[in-house]
Amino acid sequence: MSFDLFCRVVDNFGDAGVCWRLARRLAALGQSVRLWIDRPEILARLLPALDARADGQVLDGVRIGAWSAAEHAEPPRDGVVIEAFACALPPAYEAAMAGRGCLWINLEYLSAESWVEGCHGLPSPQANGVPKFFFFPGFTRATGGLLREPGLLARRDAEQARDRGQRLLTLAGLPSAPPADALCALLFCYPGAPLEGLRTALAGLDRPVWLLVPGGPPPAALRDLGGLRVMPVPFVPQARFDELLWCCDLNFVRGEDSLVRALWAGAPLVWQIYRQERDAHLDKLEAWLERARWPAPAAELIRAWNRPDDEAMARTLPAALREPAWSAWRARSRAWCAELAGQPDLGQDLLDFCLRRHQTR
Repeated sequence: MSFDLFCRVVDNFGDAGVCWRLARRLAALGQSVRLWIDRPEILARLLPALDARADGQVLDGVRIGAWSAAEHAEPPRDGVVIEAFACALPPAYEAAMAGRGCLWINLEYLSAESWVEGCHGLPSPQANGVPKFFFFPGFTRATGGLLREPGLLARRDAEQARDRGQRLLTLAGLPSAPPADALCALLFCYPGAPLEGLRTALAGLDRPVWLLVPGGPPPAALRDLGGLRVMPVPFVPQARFDELLWCCDLNFVRGEDSLVRALWAGAPLVWQIYRQERDAHLDKLEAWLERARWPAPAAELIRAWNRPDDEAMARTLPAALREPAWSAWRARSRAWCAELAGQPDLGQDLLDFCLRRHQTR
């Protein structure tokens, strides 16, 4: 089948990251894929081989084009058109879909809320007569699942069998390897996170802590203190971000794409959800925490990180890292990763859905 995937970049790297992973996954499944993106320069940060000024460049079997060029493109006959995160298609392209046998997919944002199971796969009648369906990524078999490449967890296990210090020296360009007993944590967060509370908590632990901060100079609120060392890490391509997560005992991540990759790392994680008006995001966070079933100290830590609350952060992080909570958090992280890996991945599930819909037309 032929797929056209449309991406508008709203949340910095997250939208581009999810769309590229999905496009690449569909191509690996033998499909013909075009990715239309409005900010190719953002994708180029994740994908260094991409020339953001080129039009129609093919990488990993995906043809990448500028959004503006899609206005004059022909939709794939008997193919699939995906608008990622309700981005709205170019008007001329949408008009051209009529009568070409296209299937139209609205790929929604990731959510753990129970209502998405009832909406996943539902049709949405359109004025131009093209059948359109909602497709929800999610954490249960009643949703579209999560993006996962074949062999990902085996690659993770093979990497983690190697010396962590050497992996970090190669990957992150650190001046030296962390001590064997150090807690290694990754920090990838939105502005406004309770960094003072984080710094206080990490500096007060009874073991050395290396806090890896990718993508540029660390925020001003973070600096070395006590046993805490704050280590800037160069921006890594998307293909190597997993390796960075696999090096860490604890991962602070944000948004959708990084959350999913941290889940596949199988280590404790602290998720900073994208903020919404009237704190609507906190209901979504609670739905996710209910599915995650972390130990209570870990759940309280994640709530403090998202409120945000420096005082609560300084109190809840040490509690989550103390035994027996820490061992329980680590065990649950590995177990949930295995549970999620037992479900079909988003790319395969989407392809199967589209094939079934075409066969029943």
